[in-house]
Amino acid sequence: MPEGTVMGFDFGTVRIGVAIGETVTGLAHPLTLISSEPIAQRFEQIGALLAEWQPNQLVVGLPTHLDGAEHEMTQRCRRFGNQLHGRFNLPVTWVDERLSSAEAERRLQQAGQSARSAKLHVDAVAAQILLQQWLDQQTARNDNQAGGLHV
Repeated sequence: MPEGTVMGFDFGTVRIGVAIGETVTGLAHPLTLISSEPIAQRFEQIGALLAEWQPNQLVVGLPTHLDGAEHEMTQRCRRFGNQLHGRFNLPVTWVDERLSSAEAERRLQQAGQSARSAKLHVDAVAAQILLQQWLDQQTARNDNQAGGLHV
């Protein structure tokens, strides 16, 4: 896995959660929320974040039913990821995001956030969760390729 910054997106029809991570540390952090509409403003804000953080990889959550079957939001997320790639010429990887929002809500409540406050941050934390999942998968893949030896 190339070293560098990775940006994760939890796409929604109202808000898009954004997280940032580093392949060197293997850690992801919630970054911000972007309004999904209007589309031109959405991509302007994303462009500003990309210019500031200079990621070399983008990760987009791909929602499916619990059994893995695709639904309407799956296609919307694929379209969003394809638009990111087309507009910004960065590689896009999709990550299974089933239950990431529920996990984000649980984490925020455990951290003492009120339900109202948690609702404002849940999408960025969900982006962090799916980006962390991707970083963990990359680390495990690299460990397996290296024979799993740690000295």
